[in-house]
Amino acid sequence: MNTKNASLLAAMIYTSISLAASGLFLAITWRGEYTWVARLGGAGWVFLLAMIILMPMVIPRVKTRLQA
Repeated sequence: MNTKNASLLAAMIYTSISLAASGLFLAITWRGEYTWVARLGGAGWVFLLAMIILMPMVIPRVKTRLQA
């Protein structure tokens, strides 16, 4: 598999994990005394920070797994 396909696969993986984390945040705050603005803002931050944290970890791991 070439580098472009590996990068696309890695992007799909870390985006999916980030969306799942954001959805989990929304599920946890569903029954609280939070406004929709606070929930959506928090979910946005969780998504953004998860993308920043996961991107440098997932890309090299996917590339090495596909090369082996």
